[in-house]
Amino acid sequence: MNDPQLHPTDAPHRLDRRPVVVAGVIATALCAVVAFTSGGDASGKVAAAAPTTTAAPAVLAAPVVAAAPAATDSTDVPDLDGSDLTATDSCLMKVLTLRIGDTNDSVSCLQQALVDGGFYSGAVTGQFDAATFDAVEAMQADRDLFVDGVVGRETAISLGIWPDEASFVVRTPKPPSGAVDLMGFPLSSVASAGDDAPPLPPDSGSGRRLVYDRAGQRVWAVGKDGEIIRSWLVSGSKYSNELPGTHEVYSRSEMSTAWNGKAYLPKMVRWLKTDIGAIGFHSIPLHVDDNSPYQTEAELGSRLSGGCQRQAKRDADFVWEFAQVGTPVVVI
Repeated sequence: MNDPQLHPTDAPHRLDRRPVVVAGVIATALCAVVAFTSGGDASGKVAAAAPTTTAAPAVLAAPVVAAAPAATDSTDVPDLDGSDLTATDSCLMKVLTLRIGDTNDSVSCLQQALVDGGFYSGAVTGQFDAATFDAVEAMQADRDLFVDGVVGRETAISLGIWPDEASFVVRTPKPPSGAVDLMGFPLSSVASAGDDAPPLPPDSGSGRRLVYDRAGQRVWAVGKDGEIIRSWLVSGSKYSNELPGTHEVYSRSEMSTAWNGKAYLPKMVRWLKTDIGAIGFHSIPLHVDDNSPYQTEAELGSRLSGGCQRQAKRDADFVWEFAQVGTPVVVI
C-alpha cells in the first residue's frame, strides 16, 4: 500500500474546489469487500512549487504498544485504513492533462477509471475518442465538476488517477527538543506552531477548527481568533475519498481496527462517513500481527493510506485533545 499522487490544472480546465461527491463511486471501484471493525475510519501548465524549507530528517515513529481494540464511541461503518483497497496499485496519469485526440497509456488509465466508475462501457484502447469524451463529460456533470471533457487535476483526482503532488508539500525544520505548540503540547518531528508554521491556505474557514489541505498533506489546528496553534504533515489517502468541504468530528475511538482487520488505528477522530467506511485522523497504524508501524514519521507528507489521515504519535495525541465531537474540519 505504498504509492503517492502530483499537482496543477490546465488552463481551460479550471480548478473547482466545490465539494464533489466522489467517495462512493471511487470506493465501489476500489473495494469489493466490506469488512468488519470495532469503529468507523485529492492541465497543461505545471504550477509553481510551494516554497519549501529544510526537510525534516528521517525520524522513526515513536513506538506505540497497541492495546486490544476498544472503541470509546461506536459507529456503523468500518475505518478506511490499514491496507490497500485493491489487489493492485492504482493506475496514474503520466501527463498533466488529457483531451480528445490524445493516444497514450494515460488515456488507457483514464478509460479504465471511467469503466470502474460506470461512465464508460467501451474498450480500453488508449485513444481519447468521442465516446471517451462523452464519458468524461458525463462524469464531470455527475460529480459537479467543470464540464468540458478535458481531464485536468480535479477530474483526475476525482477518478483517482492524478499523479504525485510532492511539490505542494512544505516541510518545516525539525523543532528543537522540548518545543511545544501554543497549547503546550510537545511538537513532533513534522510539526510547527505559531509564526513558525506555514500560512493557512486561502478560503479555509474561520473560527476554531482543523484545516486539512489534501494537496499539501498538511493539517492546521486554528484557534477561535485565527491563531495557528499547531501545524503538521500527515499521510492521507491514495484515493479520491477525502471529500472537500466543511465537515465536523462526529465520532472518536481511543483504539479502532481497520476495515480489513489488519491494523490498529490509535486515537481515531472521525469526520467523514462514506458509503463503505469512515475517514478520520489517527496515529500511524500498527500491524495487528506484531504491533509494528505501517510507516515512519519521515514518510509523513506522502499519500499512503486507504482513506484516513495518518499522524505522528505526538500530533495524534494533540488532535485527540483538540478535536472533540462537533469540531469543524475544513478540507480543501
